[in-house]
Amino acid sequence: MPSRKFADGEVVRGRWPGSSLYYEVEILSHDSNSQLYTVKYKDGTELELKENDIKPLTSFRQKKSGSTSSSPSRRRGSRSRSRSRSPGRPPKSSRRSASASHPAEVLEMRKEVLEVKLTPLVLERPFGNSINRYNGEPEYREKNDMPHRNTQEKFHLSEESSYISTEYTLRPRREETKLKEIDAKEEKIVTKGPPSLRTFEVTAAQKKDLEFGGVPGVFLIMLGLPAFLFLLLLMCKQKDPSLLNFPPPLPALHELWETRVFGVYILWFFVQALFYLLPIGKVVEGTPLTDGRRLKYRLNGFYAFLLTSAVIGASVFRGVTLHYVYNHFLQLALAAIVFSVLLSVYLYVRALRAPWDELSPASSGNAIYDFFIGRELNPRIGTFDLKYFCELRPGLIGWVVVNLVMLLTEMKLQDRATPSLAMILVNSFQLLYVVDALWNEEAVLTTMDITHDGFGFMLAFGDLVWVPFIYSFQAFYLLHHPNEVSWPVASLIIALKLCGYVIFRCANAQKNAFRKNPTDPKLAHLKTIHTSTGKNLLVSGWWGFVRHPNYLGDLIMALAWSLPCGFNHILPYFYVIYFAVLLVHREARDERQCRRKYGVAWEQYCQRVPYRIFPHVY
Repeated sequence: MPSRKFADGEVVRGRWPGSSLYYEVEILSHDSNSQLYTVKYKDGTELELKENDIKPLTSFRQKKSGSTSSSPSRRRGSRSRSRSRSPGRPPKSSRRSASASHPAEVLEMRKEVLEVKLTPLVLERPFGNSINRYNGEPEYREKNDMPHRNTQEKFHLSEESSYISTEYTLRPRREETKLKEIDAKEEKIVTKGPPSLRTFEVTAAQKKDLEFGGVPGVFLIMLGLPAFLFLLLLMCKQKDPSLLNFPPPLPALHELWETRVFGVYILWFFVQALFYLLPIGKVVEGTPLTDGRRLKYRLNGFYAFLLTSAVIGASVFRGVTLHYVYNHFLQLALAAIVFSVLLSVYLYVRALRAPWDELSPASSGNAIYDFFIGRELNPRIGTFDLKYFCELRPGLIGWVVVNLVMLLTEMKLQDRATPSLAMILVNSFQLLYVVDALWNEEAVLTTMDITHDGFGFMLAFGDLVWVPFIYSFQAFYLLHHPNEVSWPVASLIIALKLCGYVIFRCANAQKNAFRKNPTDPKLAHLKTIHTSTGKNLLVSGWWGFVRHPNYLGDLIMALAWSLPCGFNHILPYFYVIYFAVLLVHREARDERQCRRKYGVAWEQYCQRVPYRIFPHVY
């Protein structure tokens, strides 16, 4: 593994992103995963640069006293104006030597770089495509108006800087073009070598950066989650689902596995894939990648939901019974687990051949950890984005279908003319949640799942198994343990749900509006703290109440989902407990990233907004 070229604290010259200008910078740190250096300019601006954009001080000619506007020919005492050379034109001897040796050409070109003493500006207006963000899923949270700290979002600032610095570039265009060609050749030379070596250089494991308990932790999670899923479902089917009772035995494998059921699940997956490929809905661009590209995504999740509803409605009208889903619920869960594992294996194998710049910032180089967290950031088959498709389609829409199956099965098994009020509340609350997610589909493009985490077992299992079979747990519980809810109690539960939804939606709307247009007169009353990155932190409104008002709204809604199940057992409240632990862990991750990214500004924000999720509690 090659050693880093520049040490922390070393003073060098760094290229201002998007331009040909080099400024004196100080090396602050180095990330061996992304191979990026964090540098600090004299005016305090901190950016992350590639090693090719950093040069030692000795690579530049030290300027002598005198006018900085004099050309090289005048400094050599030339008396003929017709033979004078511009700053972008090297001497004849240099051109001759450059044609003979590439390293000499690189050195000569570096010597001709003009040092311009201009303070880089930072635009506070949004640049490019501003994207709303949906916070419906617990894994997808971020702070206030700020984008997630990840390799993709680092280039928002680069684009803005490119816009500014090109106004002050004094280098002749011919020389600037030539220098870019040389840099491209240098990058090709650097990337030559065995693919395995290049991959190892970028994804060298750092144990201190591994989450979820590192390799042992993710290994236990992958083994424990499927077993825990079956444990919950089997306990729920018991007459007395008390935690003090001995866990029920797991059915034999031949009882759980049915090839036909696996075929049904495959059919469901590919029907949703077909809806995804339909040329309906607008196409938007995602956040910038490491090379500056923006992938395109078609937003038709809501249309896919409507089409799915129409197909299921027509099937029921023609006499097709959905009771089959309930009768084979455990078999369907096992089919989803097997499919998610097979998909994870495919994703990992194909990621071994992926270029290093397409790998996830969260990948480590360890096979077990990368299989779990995901090695490739945006795996695509042509234009079909596997991660984006699985994020909202098969699992989220499947969650609504499972809830509907439980409602119809309750009416059949309990001989009801209408569903119970508790079942109606659970179905209605969770349907609103899913529809809100699909309606705001564009916002998922800025979530951590899309911009930072790779697509591996964690997201595959979570999207395809955990969401449809665990998030529907309240409806599954009510089917086996009915609970009668009076209208006064139902009114209080509805009020609680609406309260959580208002907090959740208003906080996200305020954040998204501020991200789109910080100068909007409607937001003029909001107070902010400026950061060195050019972004502002909201310290008033919903985001001055607590640091994560969207988390608070999410938790209130989760509690409202469970209350219709009554208080006879703690089992239906598993989702609330799990969700609270998940959001606290998520908040800690966000806290570390934002403290590192915003520095002093984040400290000031924490002083102004001391509570993280729960006012006066946490």
